Amino acid sequence: MTHLSGSEALEMAVNGGLFIDLRDSIESDYKKFDVPGVRYIPADELESRLPEIPRDRPVIVADSVGLRSREAVKLLASKGWENVANLNGGILDWEHDGLPLKVDDSKKLSGSCTCRLRRK
Repeated sequence: MTHLSGSEALEMAVNGGLFIDLRDSIESDYKKFDVPGVRYIPADELESRLPEIPRDRPVIVADSVGLRSREAVKLLASKGWENVANLNGGILDWEHDGLPLKVDDSKKLSGSCTCRLRRK
């Protein structure tokens, strides 16, 4: 399985790769990857939406931290996709690395949670 850093994934997307974000809309509405042609396919819909994913270009799969995307890459590979990669660290590392984001402050979630995600 291929794992890409954020900068590698961005370069691949800019050069024609398809960037798939597996996060649900409640996760992705506030902060989105700012890459050309990003497609939003929630993880639980991926298998039923496989026909939407081209086989003739590189595919980069992303999520919040890189866990669901890893499983999605395995699924795609098992179904015959050859050029598919996982974004290491998901949007959490992407943001930490200062890579392009689209932020909609009107969609920001509020409240507190004892289960905060932290970088490694």
